Amino acid sequence: MPVRSELGLISRGMPAFVTIPLPALERVVGDRLRDGPGPSVPEGRVDWCGGNARVSRKLRVLVVSDATGETVERVVRSALVQFENADVEILRRGGIRTGEQVHQVVHEAATAGALIVHTLVSDQLRRLMLETARLHAVDAQDILGPVLDRLANLLDLTPQEKPGLFRQLTEAKSRAIEAVDFAFRHDDGRRVEELTQAELVLVGVSRTMKTPTMLYLAYRGWFVGNVPIVPQVPLPGELTSLPPERVFCLIMSPARLAELRRVRAGHLQMGEDAYASLPEIRQELLYSQDLCLRHRWQRLDVTGKSVEEVAREIVVAAGHLDEDLERSR
Repeated sequence: MPVRSELGLISRGMPAFVTIPLPALERVVGDRLRDGPGPSVPEGRVDWCGGNARVSRKLRVLVVSDATGETVERVVRSALVQFENADVEILRRGGIRTGEQVHQVVHEAATAGALIVHTLVSDQLRRLMLETARLHAVDAQDILGPVLDRLANLLDLTPQEKPGLFRQLTEAKSRAIEAVDFAFRHDDGRRVEELTQAELVLVGVSRTMKTPTMLYLAYRGWFVGNVPIVPQVPLPGELTSLPPERVFCLIMSPARLAELRRVRAGHLQMGEDAYASLPEIRQELLYSQDLCLRHRWQRLDVTGKSVEEVAREIVVAAGHLDEDLERSR
């Protein structure tokens, strides 16, 4: 609200600097030194200039958001760069998602004589902010509302009005990048000492879709590693000590696995020998299934399935279907 004193009316429409005659300022400053701060003089910096002085009023800005408030604060700070030596205090108020919280913020701004700048995505809360701010003579600037309205008209779509979606999207992309990097560094049994950091670990004999499935899950934000099962090669202790519900053993029909191995052997110009031998493949698969029983790992037959199907079955079996659906949005 405007403040009336012997200095005259101080309103929000005035410039940032208010010129005050020296004798009047001396009387008011003396009163403040004697009686303490009061509402009769605006808080700010005093700049002396000849026989007059001017008070640079301190501006408080409440940046309000239904998420963290980082975006709206960056906007305000970007604008403030254009004002040299501006005396501004920015107060962030995030997580504003109810009518009661809107009333509290407006009351705080009215008490402090502050400006509100907000990025509320809810149309209902934006309207409430506008009405409540007008009622209390608070200047409230809606940054996001006009943009949402214009986009809604041009796209002929209705905004979701879900707080924090941009931050969630950014975090999801960042997590996916980290997960893919983790997958490449923990493919084919590499860095087994770090397997405890994996959310899921895939095991299986050669050509059972371990790496493609691992990468698919990684692109969806899952931290996954894989370890090959090779007869006569002991499993690393880091793998066998993991909780069994995090380890999935991929198996395949012997005939299909033999077909895949023959193709690979021909591509690499290597002799098929035991690698694509059907009896040898059957022994490897029996060995991997025995390990599943011994360590209580979950077993998954991937014969004839796409990578997407295998990944979904893993997520469902791990009990993370809801989480996976949320990550994919």
